[in-house]
Amino acid sequence: MSEALNTIAEQLVAEHRDGVKFHKFDGIAGLPDAYRVQDAYVAAIIGDDAPAGYKIGLTSKRMQQMCGIDQPICGTIFSRNVFRSGARLSLTHYGRLGLEFEICVRLGRDLEAGSEPFTPEQVGEAVDAVAAAIELVDDRHADYSALDINTLVADNSWNAGVVLGDFAPPPARLDVLEGIAYQDGTELARGHGADALGHPFVPLAWLANHLAANGRGLRKGDIVMTGSIVTTRFPAGPFAYRFDVAGLGSVEVSGS
Repeated sequence: MSEALNTIAEQLVAEHRDGVKFHKFDGIAGLPDAYRVQDAYVAAIIGDDAPAGYKIGLTSKRMQQMCGIDQPICGTIFSRNVFRSGARLSLTHYGRLGLEFEICVRLGRDLEAGSEPFTPEQVGEAVDAVAAAIELVDDRHADYSALDINTLVADNSWNAGVVLGDFAPPPARLDVLEGIAYQDGTELARGHGADALGHPFVPLAWLANHLAANGRGLRKGDIVMTGSIVTTRFPAGPFAYRFDVAGLGSVEVSGS
């Protein structure tokens, strides 16, 4: 990787540390470079932790419209940022915390590079469990009217963790499941599994193929967030959210 891209990764580390607002980096020529910067950034901050899996973002029309980007993106989830339902968070730990309401899948076996191209049906057969989940994102007060996909990807696609409900065996039809998001007991919005590119296994296949193109594979035990089916919420003060997915269960998070 070029010295210029390494420098951008180092700047990302410093800007997160110093609370700098998200902004575009002009030195990232395209998505291949963006993922190279992401790799360097992740390597710089992961320390002695380990990856728990991946987030996939921008898999629903409402999220693509919100961000002005028309394709999925991905980032690494760190094990230290995986929380159980009922987690209580502090807003001071984030530049600006966003909550995204999703279906998470867990791999029951490896999907090795060299076996691609993967289809949704093939990756679905590798899934051993699913759960209602809330992704934590940190957009650092980004300007969504001028959002740059390359910088977003470089910044680990904004993943700041996940909150997981209980895992259960995959139902026959993930696409028809309805998810309802609540704030302080009041319904906010609804979405369906089909909102994630038609079926949550479609973005999962996209991720498996994306990783394979770079000589990587999904591993048994990896968790994968398949994209928000409800528009991101940004708590500004004390908050309590719940996400119910019919047939899967619920997940809750609160904080101040």
